[in-house]
Amino acid sequence: MPNIRNRYLFASDLLLLAAAPWLAYALRFEGLAWNAADRRTALVYAGLSVVLKLGVFLPFGMYSRLWRQASIPDMAKIVEATALSTSVCAALGLMVLPLSGLTPLRLPISVLILDSFLTVTAVSAPRLLIRGLGTLQRFAQMDHGRRALIAGAGAAGEMILRELRANPQLGLTPVGFVDDDPRKHDHRLNDLPVFGALSEIPAIIARYRIDEIVIAMPTAPGRALRTVVRAATDAHIPTRTVPALFEILSGRVSLSHLRKVEIQDLLRREPVQTNLGLVRAMVSGHTVLVTGAGGSIGSELARQLAQLEPARLVLLGNGENEIFDILNELRAAHPALHLSSLIADVRDLPRMRSVFRRLHPHAVFHAAAHKHVPLMEENVADAVTNNVGGTGNIVDCAVECGTQHFVLISTDKAVRPTSVMGATKRVAEMIVQEAAVRHGRNFVSVRFGNVLGSRGSVVPIFLSQIRAGGPLTITHPDMRRYFMTIPEAVQLVLQAGALGRGGEVFVLDMGEPIQIVDLATDLVRLSGLEVGRDIEIRYTGIRPGERLYEEPFFRHEEVLPTAHPKVLRAKNNHVLAGARASVDLLAAAGRESRSDEELRQLLRRLVPDFGTASADDQRDRPRAAAHPRAWRGQLGAPRIFVERRTPQDRRGGERRTRVTGVSLDRRASERRMGVERRFAVLNAAAEIPEPDSAMPRRSAAGTATGTA
Repeated sequence: MPNIRNRYLFASDLLLLAAAPWLAYALRFEGLAWNAADRRTALVYAGLSVVLKLGVFLPFGMYSRLWRQASIPDMAKIVEATALSTSVCAALGLMVLPLSGLTPLRLPISVLILDSFLTVTAVSAPRLLIRGLGTLQRFAQMDHGRRALIAGAGAAGEMILRELRANPQLGLTPVGFVDDDPRKHDHRLNDLPVFGALSEIPAIIARYRIDEIVIAMPTAPGRALRTVVRAATDAHIPTRTVPALFEILSGRVSLSHLRKVEIQDLLRREPVQTNLGLVRAMVSGHTVLVTGAGGSIGSELARQLAQLEPARLVLLGNGENEIFDILNELRAAHPALHLSSLIADVRDLPRMRSVFRRLHPHAVFHAAAHKHVPLMEENVADAVTNNVGGTGNIVDCAVECGTQHFVLISTDKAVRPTSVMGATKRVAEMIVQEAAVRHGRNFVSVRFGNVLGSRGSVVPIFLSQIRAGGPLTITHPDMRRYFMTIPEAVQLVLQAGALGRGGEVFVLDMGEPIQIVDLATDLVRLSGLEVGRDIEIRYTGIRPGERLYEEPFFRHEEVLPTAHPKVLRAKNNHVLAGARASVDLLAAAGRESRSDEELRQLLRRLVPDFGTASADDQRDRPRAAAHPRAWRGQLGAPRIFVERRTPQDRRGGERRTRVTGVSLDRRASERRMGVERRFAVLNAAAEIPEPDSAMPRRSAAGTATGTA
């Protein structure tokens, strides 16, 4: 009996199933006073039926299951096995026995029905007892764990509850749920109550002595997670969360994988729904080239493109170590994919022409660019040769070799740019648009803001400063930026590339702009520290080329919706006549390393808005020592102390410091309006001057800037 591993259950079934027909007869005749014919029928039926039932149960695996971890599928197998055995035994008792002459009478139908119910009971009871004893044992072990509240009473919450109960070594005892769905309130899920809404968490923590909160909302937006984290940090208890939906779908982690809450979770928006059919049609079966494939955006583009089954995926980059890393990662994840790596500089036109003539890529995603604003202010020639000259080289080669799809990764800093980096990216957009119009190709640009976690971006810098004990440096207390996660941005870039018809500038819906000081405060809190007590925030002043906020659109651009709700299209009919000649002149000046001022003048000819900042961008504020602000709606300290330093005292050689309290309450007028209301711009709007008193749209990354 190799399949019989639960021998004690086999013995239990043998005894109970043999007794079931006798008990059924006793119930049928209300006692043991039977005639001889009935006793003979009962004896023969009991002996044969038990053999048939056990024979039916073996193929259903009734004796090779771990019943201590039994669940609904196991119970379903019990029902299926007993149903089949009842049918077989009915045929035995009603037809086979009387027709064969083994019994003088057929089996009474009432006995057959009673026997079927008794069979289900005899099989289920021992197994449920084993399951129940195992559950009680785990509950006894969990009674000494930390009391956990699960945020989210859906499928993810139920799975987390099962994991916590099945693994008492985690040291967490689930107490109940909270959920914003009012239909779930005052109900029970797996015998645990749903206490109420997320807004009631502070009271629930105090009432039920909660020690930890587990967030089980993989698709919830960032504002919901901020509500939970805010309540937990105010109560000084830790939080953990299940991964976000894109992490689960990518196969990197499972739903039951708990981790600490990260800043990406607090900025999470609704999951992006991508029309993979359109994107796959652009990529599948074709050669696809990604420039800048070693960078944050370029490498994620390569990861997502690899899943769409291109005939060949070409990774082009100037840094050999980064290309080596992403190449090995993709080879491990997609062993059947044809991968090519190219260590090359987009500024090298002969090399680019050789690459394109050899590979003839069907689609090109151009992510190679210099992105750091302060560095490019001091290296104007390199910004021009890379962002302008490099883009021109790639576009020209793509046109020459018949590339059908071209997507430029641009930035919101290209709109009314105050930096060299932003101005060069705007010129790159013009190069792509001019080529699309002239040659009738599907060449498009995609603008978006900062991405979390990219090299040199604000979050890694803040984390390193926190590890060093502070201070956190921010350029200005009013600095704001748009933020997206890298996978979210790349999904929308691919979608925009598939939606393009040629010459469009697509802008991704980046949600609400985030105030950098709020981002820093939440990072400090997620690290278990407090601003002002453990970590100091200092303001260093706006750096050259920076501005307080970014704008996704020019004022003269008409904003139109697309087939995707998170991708907007900027209709721009203001490409200067003869722009390509001016671009070539600018690129030549960059290659010759002309003076910074001359290069800036050439940029202004192409981008008249370059260097024109609003009054809000030009103003700078005194340096502050610390600032304990938090997310909107959080009760942060209403005042900070700002050091106003006077010029050096002639007599003592010391600086005198006057400390003044400054209110930092937000004005209601600063609240961001929705994308639809804010960007309903008509073509004629370019002729209407914007009042200086209008509150600008804030969205900037204070410490580090860039796109990729």
